[in-house]
Amino acid sequence: MENKWIISRHTRDMELLMKVALLIKKYQSTIDEKDKLQILQELEKAKIYSPRFGSKNKSTLNSKINQLAFYMFGYKTKINEENKFLFSPLGNLLLKYKDKQKERAKIFLTMLWGLQYKHPHSKTDEDYQLYPFRLIFKLLNEDRLDSKLYISECAYLVMFQKVSTSESYKQLVENILQLRSKRENEIIDIFTKDKSRLLVNAVYESDYYLKAILIYFNLIQSVDGDMITQLNHGTSSTRKLNNTYWTINPNILEYVKKLEKNYSFLDKPLSFTENKHIKDTVKEIYNFYPNLLLSEIGETFEYNILELPKLIDEYSKNRNNKNAYNFEDVLEKGFNTFINVDAQKISGAGNTDIKCLYLDDDSIFAVEAKSTKNKLSLINSGRLENHRNKVGAKYTIVITPRYVPAVLKDIQNTNNVIIRATTFSEYLYNSILKNERNINYNEINSIILNNLGTDISNAVSDLTIKKFATLDSGIV
Repeated sequence: MENKWIISRHTRDMELLMKVALLIKKYQSTIDEKDKLQILQELEKAKIYSPRFGSKNKSTLNSKINQLAFYMFGYKTKINEENKFLFSPLGNLLLKYKDKQKERAKIFLTMLWGLQYKHPHSKTDEDYQLYPFRLIFKLLNEDRLDSKLYISECAYLVMFQKVSTSESYKQLVENILQLRSKRENEIIDIFTKDKSRLLVNAVYESDYYLKAILIYFNLIQSVDGDMITQLNHGTSSTRKLNNTYWTINPNILEYVKKLEKNYSFLDKPLSFTENKHIKDTVKEIYNFYPNLLLSEIGETFEYNILELPKLIDEYSKNRNNKNAYNFEDVLEKGFNTFINVDAQKISGAGNTDIKCLYLDDDSIFAVEAKSTKNKLSLINSGRLENHRNKVGAKYTIVITPRYVPAVLKDIQNTNNVIIRATTFSEYLYNSILKNERNINYNEINSIILNNLGTDISNAVSDLTIKKFATLDSGIV
C-alpha cells in the first residue's frame, strides 16, 4: 500500500462550498489574495463560516477552492499573472439548480461521472487511471454485492484500484465478497496489523467526508453500523471503523443506469502525457456535459442553445469514423452564432469546408473541419491556399481535436491558423451562456490576424478566461 485515491477532505459542508462558489462569481472569479480576504470576510459577516485563526488566514479559502476544482465545479487557471477560476458547464448548471434537490442530485452525480484520475487538481498518483465514481456506483448497482458497499470494503479495496478493466472489476468483486465473509476479529486484524496511515486515511475520507457529500446530494443512503474498532491516527488521535454500508438512493437509480450505459466505468480517462497540451486536456475534462443530463432535468434552454459547442467537441473526435460531415454542419452553425459572421457550408472536392463572410469589413475567411479519431498528422498548406483563392478568403481556420507537433511546421509562414476543437467549444459555450444574441467575432478575428501561421488555441483560451471568468447574472 504505497498510495491510494486521494479524496478531497477540506470540508464536508457542501452548503458552505456552494456559497463560496457564488462569492467567487461575485468577485468576477478572480482568486487573488485581496479577493480571498474579501470572500472570507463576507462569510464571517454572514455568520456562514468562521475560518480557523480568523479571516486573515486565506489558506482556509484556498482549500475550499481546491475542493471546488476537485468536484468539477470548474478549474483554476492564470491569465496575465492573475489567478482565475473558470466554472465548468456542469458547475454553472449546479449553481443554477442549487435550491432544487431533485435536479441538483442528477447534476452533481454527472459531475462525479466526469471526475477522473489522473485529476487536474488532485495529487492522486499518476499510476491511477480510471473514473473512480463510475466504479463506486457500478459496485453499488452490483447484484452479487446485494447492491451495497461497506466502508471497510471501500477503504481497503476500492480506493486502491488503479485501473478499471473487465478483469480487474471481476477480481475486485471477488475480493469484496471474500472480505465480506470474514469474521469481525479478522477485519480488525486486517485494519490494525500493519498500522498503515494510508489505510486509516482511506477510512476517514470515505466515512467522514465522502459519505457526507454523497448524502447531501441524495445520491446514497447510509446504514450506519456499530463501531468495529478504533484506528490509531498519529500519536494522539484515532479514527473509527464502523460497520456502515451505502446503497444507491432509489430516486436516482434509473439515472445511474442511464449513465452507466452511455459512459462506462471501463472507459479510459483522458491522458496528460502530451505535456504541451495539458491546457486542452483540462478543458476537455471539465467540459463533460452530456445531453443525457439536460434531457433528464428538462433543461430546454440549455439543451437547445448550448448543444452546439458540445457537438463541435464531440464530432471533432470522429470516434466512429462517421462524423466528418456532422462536424462540418455543427461548425457552420457555430460560426453563424456570431452576430457579424455569415457562414455557409460548401465542402466537396477542391473546396473549403465552410465559407464565412465577416460582416464588419466584408472580408471572407475559410474554415476547414478536420475531425479525426487519432491525431491530425498533416496539413497540406498548398491545398488550403487553393481553397482560399477559390472563394477569395483572407485566411483559413483549421479546427481539429488534436495534432502531431510537425503539423505546426506545415502552417508556418502561411495564412492558416489552428484552433483546437475543445478550445473553440469552450469559448462558444461561455459566449452563448453569457450573451446568447450578441456574440461578436471581432476579438477572434484580431487574434488570427496577429498570429497567422500558428496555433491560436492558447490565445483564445486566455480570451475565454478574460471575458467569462466573471459574474453570471443568470445564475446568482
